[in-house]
Amino acid sequence: MKKDKIIYWTTTTLIFLFEGVMPALYSQSEESKEGIRHLGYPDYFGMMLTVFKVVGALVLILPMVPKRFKEWAYVGFGIDFICASVSYWAVDGFSGFVIFPLVVLAVLAVSYIYFHKLNDNKNN
Repeated sequence: MKKDKIIYWTTTTLIFLFEGVMPALYSQSEESKEGIRHLGYPDYFGMMLTVFKVVGALVLILPMVPKRFKEWAYVGFGIDFICASVSYWAVDGFSGFVIFPLVVLAVLAVSYIYFHKLNDNKNN
């Protein structure tokens, strides 16, 4: 059980840092804005995506948030990571930018699996 908690909190914290803290701090940088433009998205899309990422990251990291909201946050991040990979591949071809969101998706999947392991244990 302790190992499960460590894995869950480590992976969830990584998602929180990558998808909540970093976008909140750097989304308005010129480099971030140019990255959104490069992929063909309008400027407002970056701000909207940042808001959703920060809210989703808070939903995942805060223990008092109901499970159903956490499920939706996991789904939203999964869609985000898959779409990021597809966007990079469509614009730039296959590169490290295509792989990185899939690596983060794998971290998210581990967090999700251990979220259920911990919560299914509570119900038994």
